[in-house]
Amino acid sequence: MAKPVLDSECIVSTCCLKTHRYSGVFTMSLKLSVGVTHKKNMTDLHTSFRSMRKMIAEINQAYNPSLILLDAIEAFVDGGPADVIIAGTDRIAIDAVGLAMLKELGSNKAIMERKIFEQEQIARAVELGIGVSKSEEIEIVADDEESRRYADKLIKILQQESRTG
Repeated sequence: MAKPVLDSECIVSTCCLKTHRYSGVFTMSLKLSVGVTHKKNMTDLHTSFRSMRKMIAEINQAYNPSLILLDAIEAFVDGGPADVIIAGTDRIAIDAVGLAMLKELGSNKAIMERKIFEQEQIARAVELGIGVSKSEEIEIVADDEESRRYADKLIKILQQESRTG
């Protein structure tokens, strides 16, 4: 882990909303932490196809960001842009809302056919206690009517996935 990250009093994490073809299925706040690991660990991470997504979650045990900003102004997925910025302090909640956005936009098979809290990165992060453990614990706050309507769509996606299993 990068020493400046471990020694910082305040960390602001900035990530974007995008799918990932290989390792993580999606790249948001949890996967961003791969960038602060020592390069000697990258070989282990990138050659561990069976455990890579779980390892992404495990990296997040080393530090806690004070603020996370997810830039979804232009989503890196078919159907974008989303024209949204998500801010919060919980990496699982940020990624869960981001996945709801990808589902709302229409994404790849790995996103669309697997429930949000069944995605390996999120499931492992929940096991480790990194953040929320279910969609009912997520609150989306919006400051205008258009944003509230979009937040309601995302909440419905999160709730629907929770109810169906």
